Amino acid sequence: MIVVVTGGIGSGKSTVARLLAEHGASVIDYDQVAREAVEPGTPALAQIVAQWGSDVIGRFGALDRATLARRVFADPLQLQQLNSIVHPRIGQIVAKRESAILEADPGAIIVREVPLYTPDSFAATGVDFVVAVSVPENARIARLVEQRGMSESDARARIANQLRDEEREVFSDVVIHNDGNLDALVEQVDTLWAWLRREQGRSPHTDVGE
Repeated sequence: MIVVVTGGIGSGKSTVARLLAEHGASVIDYDQVAREAVEPGTPALAQIVAQWGSDVIGRFGALDRATLARRVFADPLQLQQLNSIVHPRIGQIVAKRESAILEADPGAIIVREVPLYTPDSFAATGVDFVVAVSVPENARIARLVEQRGMSESDARARIANQLRDEEREVFSDVVIHNDGNLDALVEQVDTLWAWLRREQGRSPHTDVGE
């Protein structure tokens, strides 16, 4: 079974993925895989340098993500070009990792932690269920300011550039409401895990918070 856990910045999707891992799920963090895909010496990094120049390389030969972001994220065409370089490599890494997991345990539950997931994204291949982690915007802003040291304006700008929770919930099979304390979140993830174990092969729309 392959399950996507997605949610906006500050939603707590990484905590949900970690709790699922404690139950026995095999978690693949797409942010981490994206970093691996452009490590020094990789073909993807060489293509990025060929496209955007050597000034996107920082100290020790690693990609300067901030410099590259300033180049591409304001231009949809350049962002598309970057994705066309990086996404296939991410897909290759994920496919290899999932194959190894399933070879060791054919009944494994694999969790893909994907921040910017949509049903037509490259990360949607082979997915059985989608779990959205939803949190009111003001609570997310408070977390980003308190826990990550972001300014309120930066936090609002980051959230504004992502899907709204309501948009994610439309294409999700399960909704986790992470607007309470950790105990409340743990209870919902426990319920989710039991549901996944029981309902393999089906995909009804469920709201775990209800």
